[in-house]
Amino acid sequence: MSVTARPSDLAYDRVRHVVPEVEWATFADDIDAIHALKREHDAVILAHNYMTPEVFHGVADIVGDSLALAREAQTVEAGTIVLAGVHFMAETAKLLNPGKRVLLPDLRSGCSLAESITPEQVRELRAQHPGVPVVTYVNTSAAIKAESDICCTSGNALAVLESLGVPEVIMIPDQYLARNIAAQNGIRVITHPGACEVHERFTPLDIIGIRQGHPGVQVLAHPECPPDVVAEADFAGSTAQMQAYVERERPERVALITECSMSDNVAAANPDVDFVRPCNLCPHMKRNTLSAIRAALEQGRHEITLDPATARDARRAIQRMLEVA
Repeated sequence: MSVTARPSDLAYDRVRHVVPEVEWATFADDIDAIHALKREHDAVILAHNYMTPEVFHGVADIVGDSLALAREAQTVEAGTIVLAGVHFMAETAKLLNPGKRVLLPDLRSGCSLAESITPEQVRELRAQHPGVPVVTYVNTSAAIKAESDICCTSGNALAVLESLGVPEVIMIPDQYLARNIAAQNGIRVITHPGACEVHERFTPLDIIGIRQGHPGVQVLAHPECPPDVVAEADFAGSTAQMQAYVERERPERVALITECSMSDNVAAANPDVDFVRPCNLCPHMKRNTLSAIRAALEQGRHEITLDPATARDARRAIQRMLEVA
């Protein structure tokens, strides 16, 4: 008699490099239930690169950085999208799929960047710098996007700025991303004092210590890190760009200066690369547990709704971005 593998068995085959078998056994029931619930409710799971491996490899249908998820959200045929990420990502999925149900597993999944700025502050910046376009990082609420001319991600920020053909922009809310991108193209940026609570904790001394302890290591940093951290790295880029670098260059040893689940997920696809793992966790991302995702599908929680006028203006800024890169 043949035995049919459960979804959890197949998922474990994909992630055995990063999740011990004894630990995986604690995830199996939730994983099987989630796969069944996806079929029952015509749902797909979009998961950010910072998800833990059991979510990223075990139940996600589409994975990537914020740019990839924004693009892929437009191609989803299922009636329900579960966004395993943070609140602004779920809003973006809803903006691009207004006719679909978008669920966020845990409403506490916020973002220090999104919370660092208000619509009133954006309007004040416009008043102080009349005629200067506002470029807004996708790590913001729909209300902030609605006040903007165009959005960007860490992966396409340079292309977005250059597409505007202007010498000066207001780039919000991440002061470090703005300064790191401006250093590449000479465009003057007017910034806002926002920062990612994960990436701003890294220091140049962290990288120096990694190099001293692991000779020959290649260091890849996220551009949300402070500029002096980026300056110490061998490469700076979005999570997708870091993954592409590892797959293209095949370094013998590498350190990813970003949220630490990223290393787990890239390591699963690159078992021949030795990953040095400095660990700064995003508490908001980590609220997307298997049990929270299961409950979201079972109970239809927490559905994202947006004010129609806000959604219209925010959607315009996102679509302008997607037309560029």
